[in-house]
Amino acid sequence: MEETGQVEVAKPDPPVVGKVTHHSIELYWNMHHTLQGYGASNRGLCFSIEEVDMKTHAYGKIYIGYAKRHVVTGLDASTLYRFRLKVISPTGCFAYSPNVTVSTTREPMNGKHLHHAIIKNDVKEVCHILQSGNVKVDVLDELGFPPLVLAAQKGYQRMVETLIKFGADVNQRNGSGKDSLMLACFAGHLDVVKCLRRLGATWESRDNGGSTAMHWATDGENLNVIEWMIKDGCKVDSTDGHSSWTPLMRVAALTGNAEVASVLIKAGANVNIQDKMGKTPLMIAVLNHHDNLVHLLLKNGADPSVTNEYGTGILEMAKSFSTENVISLLEEYGRR
Repeated sequence: MEETGQVEVAKPDPPVVGKVTHHSIELYWNMHHTLQGYGASNRGLCFSIEEVDMKTHAYGKIYIGYAKRHVVTGLDASTLYRFRLKVISPTGCFAYSPNVTVSTTREPMNGKHLHHAIIKNDVKEVCHILQSGNVKVDVLDELGFPPLVLAAQKGYQRMVETLIKFGADVNQRNGSGKDSLMLACFAGHLDVVKCLRRLGATWESRDNGGSTAMHWATDGENLNVIEWMIKDGCKVDSTDGHSSWTPLMRVAALTGNAEVASVLIKAGANVNIQDKMGKTPLMIAVLNHHDNLVHLLLKNGADPSVTNEYGTGILEMAKSFSTENVISLLEEYGRR
């Protein structure tokens, strides 16, 4: 049964569907035949668009005003929607149009699709997305990660090769300046590291803090990766841009891993290099209570007599911050 405010009000035609995207639907009702029976000028008419809840079949008002066009936004892709038009005369008479049903389009391929496919390690889908021509291979995600960096971090060698085949920049960096090679080294993905080097990745890149791939490999405590990096010509004594720390200093500060330190020292790492504050790897190891590393450094020529920029020596630091074992060890080496 037709629902109206007055019997003499004519039922309008449904709103006309204009441009439809994956997230919006344009509706308009300014065609002459839509408003037949309301007067030639249609002056003073008010319009309302109501949406049908597809589950409850209830109507909800989404627009009211005097315009003869409205774009419904914020919609889901590939979803069916139903609307009706309500026309209200200046005297309060009103009538509803029949419903119009329309579906939004499928969401076009975008960066989110690409990154999601990489996370799933779906090489076939990645190829499909990139072949569509709608998505750039180096598009960043919301955290500033390029696809290649994400794939390398996860250790997906075939994905890495595929992305580079499609033109990914092998030295592109994320928001913090880390490239694919750095994150693969940190995560311990040796096959990916070898692949990236074969395809043009450089050891010379630095992140926003001035750290190199060797800094990140030592932070990750990945012995097999570090050993291969050294054989491949990666420098072991590069200093970062924050404190002028070498990878050996990072070991002394963070992990205290004596095996990693031993590999670096055998490759020529300077055990007596000093940072901006005059601290040596030995001082840093003492301050961080890495007893085994202290012993290793002393055994490999670390000088316990060096002082920092304030003239403070290692034994004094140990007595303030370290254990009795370290103090005894330093005193023993001091007597030699």
